[in-house]
Amino acid sequence: MHRHHFWYARRRGGCGDFEPAFAWAGRERRDGPRSAEIHFSVGGGDEEIGGAGLGVRRPLRFLAWKLDLTPDQLENAARILERLKIERAQASVDQRRSAADLADAVETEAFNNLQADAATEKRVTAALAVQRAVAKALAELHGILEPDQRRRLAMLIRTRAITF
Repeated sequence: MHRHHFWYARRRGGCGDFEPAFAWAGRERRDGPRSAEIHFSVGGGDEEIGGAGLGVRRPLRFLAWKLDLTPDQLENAARILERLKIERAQASVDQRRSAADLADAVETEAFNNLQADAATEKRVTAALAVQRAVAKALAELHGILEPDQRRRLAMLIRTRAITF
């Protein structure tokens, strides 16, 4: 009974823990986040257009920590990531619309090839738009970073600590 109370109270912020309950939520460890994934690849399964969005809760914080961004760089990087996020969201909407169009093509008495082709074309267009947005974002990041920061970003991409 005592052990149960200890663990229950510990999870609720009691038993010598002077922080309010769940105060640790959202905090990062002292050594910082281990990795960040910013997914913008196109494929099947979990990596649908954009995959899981930005992949981490705070990709900007991760980049600021790993690249030692200045306040101006941080502000510009925030804008870049926000535009990328918006493009990914638009591609997700297009993906859902194309799925509905494919369902409509299947639902008719005779399969509607024209509607199916238009739906798959919509998917391709959305995927290309995301990839172009990724290339543009990387070019803009390249422009705001110092040479050493660029090398660190390249290493994060190579080691897949960040995936675009």
